[in-house]
Amino acid sequence: MLVKVILNPYANRWHAGEKVALVQAAFTAASLDVDIYQTQGPREGTAVAREAAAHYDAVVAAGGDGTINEVINGIIQAAGEGVTVPFGVMPIGTANDLADTIPLPRDLPQAARVIADGRTRQIDAARVNEHFFVNNCAIGMEPLVTLENTRIKRLSGNARYLVALIRALAKLRAWQMDIQFDADLFSGPALLLSVCNGPRTGGIFQMAPGALFDDGYFDYIFAPALPTRTVLALLPRLLKGTHVHHPKVTHGRARRITISCQPGTPIHADGELIAEAATTIDYELLPGKLTLLAP
Repeated sequence: MLVKVILNPYANRWHAGEKVALVQAAFTAASLDVDIYQTQGPREGTAVAREAAAHYDAVVAAGGDGTINEVINGIIQAAGEGVTVPFGVMPIGTANDLADTIPLPRDLPQAARVIADGRTRQIDAARVNEHFFVNNCAIGMEPLVTLENTRIKRLSGNARYLVALIRALAKLRAWQMDIQFDADLFSGPALLLSVCNGPRTGGIFQMAPGALFDDGYFDYIFAPALPTRTVLALLPRLLKGTHVHHPKVTHGRARRITISCQPGTPIHADGELIAEAATTIDYELLPGKLTLLAP
């Protein structure tokens, strides 16, 4: 089996690059001779994956959820109307939401053996405008925190996220949204729409408990305009997924979601910021699109 490994050395706050030798050793132990490519900057993984899909039997993302997002964008672009080339995961990122919730092993030798075994399952992918994602995509408050996070340079870890959250809450204002969830409509001020293929995001937040990667539906979490005190009360409930029982939060399922938004909203997909002020957003589910190497 010819395998292309796309490794993001900047994943896990620049620590993934320290694991290149461990990744290579894990594949060698699994009797796989792989071609490892280390990306040099953002979005490069997509172009490398798109090219690799035409020449390799499998493409592997070595990094976190952002690295996986780059790789799946490349292989979906290469797949056209069909399913993708098999892809695997070496989880050396920070959150590893996809790997943990499929689940795939975090242990690198075990992860390499899963890839070498060659067993696959089809999971859903999704499109937001012209970008693909596999786990989670959000507009409104959630990516506003991500946007603030990208602007903080001197902090890391939980301190960085806490400061980003405080800054986002200080700037938070409701967006005027017209949303169509399949046949259901909403029009009015809104704070958050999180469109989920998997249940967890950000490493710790159970955004859509019960969401499945292969059920042919999005799970979405929607919140209209709320007082800041209510937002603050909801945040701890995200850790256990109990926010879905709050009377002001809607947890639904859909295959197509379209939004018109004023002013423009940021968008993040699989934790990566892909827009800062989008006014038209179109979500489409792609059932069974991804061919995942899994136990």
